[in-house]
Amino acid sequence: MNTKNKLKIFNDPIYGFITIPNELIFDLIEHPYFQRLRRISQMGLSYLVYPGAHHTRFHHALGCMHLMKNAINVLRFKKIEISKQEEDGLLIAILLHDIGHGPFSHAMEHSIVNGISHEYISLKFMEALNTEFSGALSLAIEIFKGDYHRKFMNQLISGQLDMDRLDYLKRDSFYTGVSEGNINAQRIITMLNVVEDKLVVEEKGIYSIEKFLVARRLMYWQVYLHKTSLAAEQLLIRILKRAKELHHSSYKLHANKALLYFLDHQVGIEQFDRSVLEVFSNLDDIDILSAMKGWSEEQDFVLSHLCQMLLNRNLLKIKVKKKPIKIALKETYLENLMTKYKLSRTEAEYFVFTGVIENQAYNLDKQNIHILMKTSKIRDVTKASDQFNLKALSKPVTKYYMCYPKK
Repeated sequence: MNTKNKLKIFNDPIYGFITIPNELIFDLIEHPYFQRLRRISQMGLSYLVYPGAHHTRFHHALGCMHLMKNAINVLRFKKIEISKQEEDGLLIAILLHDIGHGPFSHAMEHSIVNGISHEYISLKFMEALNTEFSGALSLAIEIFKGDYHRKFMNQLISGQLDMDRLDYLKRDSFYTGVSEGNINAQRIITMLNVVEDKLVVEEKGIYSIEKFLVARRLMYWQVYLHKTSLAAEQLLIRILKRAKELHHSSYKLHANKALLYFLDHQVGIEQFDRSVLEVFSNLDDIDILSAMKGWSEEQDFVLSHLCQMLLNRNLLKIKVKKKPIKIALKETYLENLMTKYKLSRTEAEYFVFTGVIENQAYNLDKQNIHILMKTSKIRDVTKASDQFNLKALSKPVTKYYMCYPKK
């Protein structure tokens, strides 16, 4: 009988060797649902700005699992009891936390489906896998949803200092080459503890937390909300919007089966059942890129030009301001475009539009980052820190942008 070795090792450029902890996790990684993450880019279209940013959600998920294993070992060393079942639940929950991402990650989150977050779809994938694996994911799902009675476990997966954030900041910094995001994840994990069922950071780790919050702010403005990435993502959203619009008229477009399904159907939470999940599981970056290459030759001026612009990186110009964009300015660009190419207002609005972006490195309304002082008191990081910037980081910063064609 041929028995497969399931305790494999991955060589990760960030952490070195990552070991698969058990056979169940190996089988989850092997599953087509998870393998699909190899074809979902971690940073959407950021590679148009940072050419190295071609890493995938698959990469990121394995990195998060590795950090979670380290966090469990640290907490056990500090006499926090975590059973084998809880350990498996934590590892599975963090491994699958992003399995619901659609093509190009956040770029198309509300374009393929209507008003459904990737977290909701991740949960649906986990529930489907739980059925397939005879209930082996039940505890992981409970922790993921925040329903498990030990609340600090959910904080490790979805908090302001979770394994997800620790991995993506370090990983995205590495692949983009933006060194400002390079945090000391291992130092932060080593300083973790649990007091009264809350995740805390020991006082001597406070400078690492300050660096983490500043790095998060810088990565958002310099990378995630970079104006060129923003312009590219908006083009991608508008390509799918135009494709849906044309497809619902008499104009039929060619695409693969999974993408055609979402062009044909308006899918909201009510419609997102197991059969739709199966179709969604067949959708990835390759389908969108392939469709765009075909659509770039279509007769429709709007769709073909949008696709050509994105494929050839001949993007819209973008202005980012601290104050709302004047309506008169937008109108001028719209009218010029309508006259130049004989477009209707609706068509011109695919190329000239405004929007809002917001960045908040630390949200005081969510699970706070608590510092365990040497006196045993617990204080919020903004109060415990002598870094005056931290209070400023907790305030949302709003900017306004306008995209319009190059002359």
